[in-house]
Amino acid sequence: MSTRPNSLYHILIILSISGLLLSSFCFAQQPKIKSPETLEEAKEMGIKAGKEVKEKLPGILEKIWEEEVLPVWQKMYNWFMINIWPKIESWFKREVKPRAKEEIEKRKPMIEEEFQKEKEELKKEIPEVTKSLWERFKELIK
Repeated sequence: MSTRPNSLYHILIILSISGLLLSSFCFAQQPKIKSPETLEEAKEMGIKAGKEVKEKLPGILEKIWEEEVLPVWQKMYNWFMINIWPKIESWFKREVKPRAKEEIEKRKPMIEEEFQKEKEELKKEIPEVTKSLWERFKELIK
């Protein structure tokens, strides 16, 4: 039994060292950027870099948005809908909805009365409005 943990320990050390070595090979293959020798070369490099940034930046930003930002927000939304929303919904149904229904029932006669008053006022105003519109139309024709 004592050989297993010992061999596992050796395997982990070997994998760690090989991981470090492989990652260093990756850095060794990257092209080195040499510094410009003249002001003109610096200007050209700046212009070239600016053009590349203009071309590639929208794609890079889109990729970051789709692969990193949206998944995080989607996970947060899903978590909210699973853990928080049911509590809010049950509280609303238990506390708010009955109170709102009661208040609506109390105010219903007042609302109907106001509605009738508005209807009567509109019946009185419509002939005046149409008359004035007809007069305006006549004026435009003249």
